Amino acid sequence: MTTQTYSHPPHTVLPSSTEAAVLHGAGDLRIEQKPLKPIGPREVLVEMRSGGVCGSDMHYYAEGRNGVNVLRQPTILGHEGAGVVVARGELASIAVGTAVVIEPALPCHECAACLAGRYNVCAAGTCFGSPPTDGLFARHVVVPEAALHVLPDSVPAEIGAAIEPLAVAVWAVERAQVQAGHKVLITGAGPIGLLVAQVAASRGAREIIVTDVNDHRLGVAGKFGATRTVNTAKQDLDSAGVKGLDRFIECSGNARALSDGIQALAPATRATVVGQARPTVDGVPLGFLQRYEIDLVTAFRYANAFPTAIELASAGTVDLQAVVTASYPLSDSAAALTAPVNDPTNLKVLITY
Repeated sequence: MTTQTYSHPPHTVLPSSTEAAVLHGAGDLRIEQKPLKPIGPREVLVEMRSGGVCGSDMHYYAEGRNGVNVLRQPTILGHEGAGVVVARGELASIAVGTAVVIEPALPCHECAACLAGRYNVCAAGTCFGSPPTDGLFARHVVVPEAALHVLPDSVPAEIGAAIEPLAVAVWAVERAQVQAGHKVLITGAGPIGLLVAQVAASRGAREIIVTDVNDHRLGVAGKFGATRTVNTAKQDLDSAGVKGLDRFIECSGNARALSDGIQALAPATRATVVGQARPTVDGVPLGFLQRYEIDLVTAFRYANAFPTAIELASAGTVDLQAVVTASYPLSDSAAALTAPVNDPTNLKVLITY
């Protein structure tokens, strides 16, 4: 793969501040000029090209919270981002002009989980765009060089932010242990579910069943690797004959979908929870799980999944461009954060710079 680079004037004056989308409270998003911190020895300055709107960003904007995490101070949103390196610290090695995607999780690198390679569950870690940590919806950001992944020519930085949700899908399929010949159920045909379908297809899944309550999204699923779709608002899994499955990947965050999907599995198989779970969920068929020794596992973000995601996108195995359905300028970030609600046909919405 050829590394994607951009040319920059050699003596460009670096900015000391940047324009950013700052959330002050539910429904109160302001475009403000924010100071940039000095570039540390192992840090770089990235000029952003694209930022992806995630469900968590939408929750913060609509409710001032996402799950148990509550907005308590003004915070720049956004954890999906790609851009171009325009400056670097003295100990950073990446070349200025290199196109990159940013891995937003910032682990401690010292705890047992980090040392074991499971930095996604680092208890001391932070994440760009997860309050109070400022995020990536800004024209420029200073980030650790270790958070960067180089983009090849085949993945333009202008859509590179979509690599992050693809990494979520890669990790979900990894945790699910999807193998060639498997029959896989995916509940939820949002961006993550659709990307999971493509990644599962790349692993050789024999049958991929995608469910949702939105007929438009189910129609799109057929183009993303689904061999069959079911609208569960009109037909339940049992009456649709969905049973005896090898793997179930829950991407909707719906408790009923979780329960029904588990009971569609064959004995000695695996269910994987990807959609954001509530603190407690009633109705999980624990007795069924135990009786048939079905493994119930979870997936949180990703660990070492970005290289695979970039490879899949670069090879065209996963079509990132097809997932992107709308883009908005930074100045119109509030509209971007409500676009999927206002138009349910939207999948991945990008902020462009």
